[in-house]
Amino acid sequence: MKMCIAILGRVESVESPFAIVDFSGAKKKVRIDLLEDVKPRDYVLVHVGFAIQKIDEEEAKKIEEMLAEIIGQ
Repeated sequence: MKMCIAILGRVESVESPFAIVDFSGAKKKVRIDLLEDVKPRDYVLVHVGFAIQKIDEEEAKKIEEMLAEIIGQ
């Protein structure tokens, strides 16, 4: 069985088909053309340089809290 992982980030700016996404301070340029209507302050899941899903803010906060618990912050 193969498994993929996506990383949560917050969109800072959009210049389609790219966005600058902040991953807890590390900012990367990612493709957003797989999603519709991506705008600054949206939360997205990113896999191998592509935003693959938008996440609402409440869900994003839950994910951030779980990750902080796992890594002990």
